[in-house]
Amino acid sequence: MATAQQVPLVDYLVLGDAVHLEANECTSCKARFFDRRNACAACFGTQFSKAKISNSGIVRSFTIVTFAAPGVPVPFVAAIIDCDGTSVRANLINVEPTPEKVSLGMKVQLATYSLGTDDNGAEAIGFGYEPAL
Repeated sequence: MATAQQVPLVDYLVLGDAVHLEANECTSCKARFFDRRNACAACFGTQFSKAKISNSGIVRSFTIVTFAAPGVPVPFVAAIIDCDGTSVRANLINVEPTPEKVSLGMKVQLATYSLGTDDNGAEAIGFGYEPAL
């Protein structure tokens, strides 16, 4: 039986046996960016290497979103996660979106989920962070 192809929603989500995020790291100052860069926003360097981001982190900031574009289910938690010094913007998943269940300093881990499958069997994979066990 053939395995369906999985496609990451964003270029910096690396799928496979060791799922992780990968940033572009400035070789001069070590600043990290998830989007493509021609030059570093911190030092204007133009050389980048790939850097694997830790799968665990701590919630540094969050908001519970209650109003969104049509078709986007609410409420959900949008957060900034500190992953060993790299800030990652992501939604918190697999947690009730209430102030009683989400807090600053909360330990979280990277998690992936299916966004759906197209007519050719390719499955889109998204990511978020869930409470650490």
